[in-house]
Amino acid sequence: MPAETTPQWVFSEDDRSFMRQALAQAEEAAAGGDVPIGAVVVDATGNVVAAAGNRRERDQDPTAHAELLALREAARRLGSWRLLGCRLYVTVEPCPMCAAACVLARLAQVVYGAPDPKLGFVGSLANLLEDPRLNHKVAWRAGLLADEASALLSRFFANQRSRR
Repeated sequence: MPAETTPQWVFSEDDRSFMRQALAQAEEAAAGGDVPIGAVVVDATGNVVAAAGNRRERDQDPTAHAELLALREAARRLGSWRLLGCRLYVTVEPCPMCAAACVLARLAQVVYGAPDPKLGFVGSLANLLEDPRLNHKVAWRAGLLADEASALLSRFFANQRSRR
């Protein structure tokens, strides 16, 4: 999304707290050798119902993205695949697979930190959450603690390159 059209969202202390929890999940993922992306699902009353970090390397599963793992756990805990009223906080802009899962889960909102210009599907390459052809739209906000999320990714990939 070009800078001149990027909205300036207001984030609350609760928003920051939830994103810090997602960042902690991302750090755990990095410690396990996975790309540091973390996600937290918060229910309509403001309670965290699930949290996860990427586990693709650990599980050798191409779909073990933080968002999907957190959505699955939230659905299990809430007893429904319909996560109505729930918000997803994720450190990096969701990819097409994860953005589609957010729509299918009927989330109320996605809040992400850093954009992903190569694979992001919530504003960068496209926006699946607002696609008018789909039967559910998901509100979204971007940029929450983006510098911290970007720094975590940068450190991780610098470490990966130094090992080669």
